[in-house]
Amino acid sequence: MNKFSRKLQKLHDTSPKEETAILVTLIRQQQSEQEVEEHLDELAFLAETLGAKTVYRFTQRMEKPEIKTFVGSGKLEEIRAYVEHFEVDMVIFDDDLSPSQMRNLENEIKVKIYDRSLLILDIFLKRAQTAQAKTQVELARFQYLLPRLTNMWTHLERQRGGTGTRGGSGEKEIETDKRDIRAKITLLKEKLLEIEKQGVTQRKGRKGVVRVALVGYTNVGKSTLMNLITKTDILAENKLFATVDSTVRKVVLEKVPFLLSDTVGFIRKLPSHLIESFKSTLDEIREADLLVHVVDISHHAFEDQIGVVTQTLNEIKAGDKPVLLVFNKIDLVLQMPSEEESQHISEHELQETRYVDFKALSDAYEKKNGIKPVFMSATSAENVEEFRAALLAEVKKQHRKIYPHYLEDEVIEWNEKDILN
Repeated sequence: MNKFSRKLQKLHDTSPKEETAILVTLIRQQQSEQEVEEHLDELAFLAETLGAKTVYRFTQRMEKPEIKTFVGSGKLEEIRAYVEHFEVDMVIFDDDLSPSQMRNLENEIKVKIYDRSLLILDIFLKRAQTAQAKTQVELARFQYLLPRLTNMWTHLERQRGGTGTRGGSGEKEIETDKRDIRAKITLLKEKLLEIEKQGVTQRKGRKGVVRVALVGYTNVGKSTLMNLITKTDILAENKLFATVDSTVRKVVLEKVPFLLSDTVGFIRKLPSHLIESFKSTLDEIREADLLVHVVDISHHAFEDQIGVVTQTLNEIKAGDKPVLLVFNKIDLVLQMPSEEESQHISEHELQETRYVDFKALSDAYEKKNGIKPVFMSATSAENVEEFRAALLAEVKKQHRKIYPHYLEDEVIEWNEKDILN
């Protein structure tokens, strides 16, 4: 089918069209092909979360991005030819692009260009539900787009059927748009300041109550675990950033009350604008007495994800808090067989099945953190009682810091309405 026939077919096709995307990344010297594929898999999952289907992946082995177009001229021509031939809607880069790189790429390829930060910002904008989260994301997005406004204007101009030039009235309109965006940024900062003041007042009312925060990489099952423990119905999807808004619930285990909060998941290369804008949401983590670090043990790069979360916690100055490590999704993996058992398992099965040495992991992380990790499945509720017991033991430690004379059979009462509203 030629290009004209495809366009004619599109005119008669009234069904909603799923946007298509190609992914682009550079392979650095120290990176393995497996690591690059893992990163592209995550980028494809991000694209899917936004609503775009990945149709192809481009990689180029370069230690540093090309200053004008990120990729080399030959690779850029390959990308442009593919986009034109298959009429792809967007090109997504797994790194941040400078304003000039984004402008040059859009001029060359003539479709929507996303870098990693813009992709995550748009997903957050789509996911945000509360006024606070929406304000935070809008602020971060405007701050990110302001230096890239020239590029955004040319894209709008093409949509309007303009000539694509940036002279004359276009430049004046860009300056007007920049002033408008700066004014919006000022208003959003003021609005966010008011919301944060309310949050500070609200959190002050929680003094005297143990606060526990669920943290972890995105899509590890934090919300599912939250629902299991609190018997509530928080949105839990197999998508990245299903939870953007922080949710706080009261929990009582064996007469010991505490607050449990579900927080936004972390991710590799989390945009700095988001970290800064989500300050008040991240305060739920910073001000927590205990962190429950949830890990997807079925993910083959779970140790790298642990490293990303640990690094992010350090960046937001929450890396010194006690941590209960929870290896979730054990229903998707098998215990590492002994040498004798492995002799009866085929080589194909050994390669295709995800085996994990639970005991070795447990010993290593207990030695490192001083707290024995828990292995469970929030979906199937496997080992949930073991998790509750471990959580209760750690909450009691924090409870005794607040109430040194606390007795085991004593019930601490507090006004749930005051601390949750």
